[in-house]
Amino acid sequence: MSPFVTPSPHHGRSMPLGDVLSALSLALDLTEGQPEGHSLRTCWIGLQIGQRIGLGEAEMQDLRYVLLLKDLGCSSNAARISEVFKSCDMTFKRDHKRVGAGAGAMARFAVAHAAPSCSIVQKLRTATGVLLASASVTRSLFETRCMKGAQIARRLRFPEAVAQGIAGLDERWDGRGQPYGLKGEGVPLFSRIALLSQLVEVFSRDGGPLKALHEVSSRSGTWFDPRLVSAFCVEAARPGFWEELARADIGDRLADLAPAGYMVEADDEYLDDIASAFGDVIDAKSPFTGGHSLRVADYTMTMADILGVPASRRALLRRAALLHDIGKLGVSSLILEKPGRLDAAEWEHMKSHATLTGRILGRIRAFDDLGEVAEAHHERLDGAGYPRGLSGDQIRRETRIVSVADMFDAMTADRPYRSAMQVSEALRLISESVGSAVDADCVEALNVMVTEGRRVSHGWSGVFGGLCGGDASGVISQSLRRAAASAVA
Repeated sequence: MSPFVTPSPHHGRSMPLGDVLSALSLALDLTEGQPEGHSLRTCWIGLQIGQRIGLGEAEMQDLRYVLLLKDLGCSSNAARISEVFKSCDMTFKRDHKRVGAGAGAMARFAVAHAAPSCSIVQKLRTATGVLLASASVTRSLFETRCMKGAQIARRLRFPEAVAQGIAGLDERWDGRGQPYGLKGEGVPLFSRIALLSQLVEVFSRDGGPLKALHEVSSRSGTWFDPRLVSAFCVEAARPGFWEELARADIGDRLADLAPAGYMVEADDEYLDDIASAFGDVIDAKSPFTGGHSLRVADYTMTMADILGVPASRRALLRRAALLHDIGKLGVSSLILEKPGRLDAAEWEHMKSHATLTGRILGRIRAFDDLGEVAEAHHERLDGAGYPRGLSGDQIRRETRIVSVADMFDAMTADRPYRSAMQVSEALRLISESVGSAVDADCVEALNVMVTEGRRVSHGWSGVFGGLCGGDASGVISQSLRRAAASAVA
């Protein structure tokens, strides 16, 4: 039994783990370019197959986590895909799931998706470069994704079978998958079920049941384990199978497939770990945002301590800080990594991440009003922010703290369009926006945090770690204190 499993009914502040992961799977759908519910429908299909082949209760639980979290590592290769193919990573990932089974299908896919918005000369040059380096490039992209997904699954305390199931998602029965070329029974069973279920979901959604059945049957023995294909075909012939798959409440239907007699739960500590792990998923989307979510959370908690935020609100605040940018998983890396100014359309797309954050987090009942707090982190006191144009007292205190922490970390870290600012310059600019954009008390707390070298729960990192020579004690160097003090004087 996994370390987070307890018999029902659940006690204290524990929450159903399945509900939390089902909601967060929407974020993984976004970064894969899939419509909302892709992971939930894939999970439902896979669990039908698991039941058909006679998996036990513990195996069914682990399979559920593999299916919901199969794309845990998907954000880690997004920037690289955009760089190599000069293409939108989400469009690339969406269409990659539809690649045909025939010889040359992958080569045709690469050519079709290389530099779609560039001149024909640039498109051909990009496609040629990709094809010449095809094997190494492809393996690198898949290996990054698989290793990251398994690593995060382990951080979330899942059994090794779950981590291996996620790591092996792109392996094939005939040994021609990625990244390690595992073959036959050497491919983890959960990986085999997940790849099959994923293809069924994509092709049935785009082309209907007959298209899905054709694709599955044509790949039996090559992509897929023939035994699993047979099990799926039996399930697919069952009356009501396709109608159930199409139901809008498919997430609720997953609960009906849970083993009887106990419930998988997560207590407050584990919910914090989930938020931290998904903060890592968010930051992996861009090479410029490594550690951003954790630093924002650390700054937020230190400022909350200075401001006297009640202990009862601290958990909400830290989770909101860790997950404030989860909507960026639905923003193209071409925009996130653009070195120059965004045009009007690109800026609107970028701003959509705040709304997406609210949608994703608003589905997690265990996190109460987390979505409302996190969604508003780009609002301004003068009403000129986004996404809702909130102003003044409409912006909650928790949001105001996260906003200042986010602004400070963004300014003092490198970005595609500029180098990191000096801490003193960042403090000066933030102080100048008091009253119009940010809250005066929160900025004062930020200044106290910097000038007094207040410690945070996980030790200083990023800008402070670098300026202090990696000292995690939270003691800021005298030169930094002087710079900060002069900025706020």
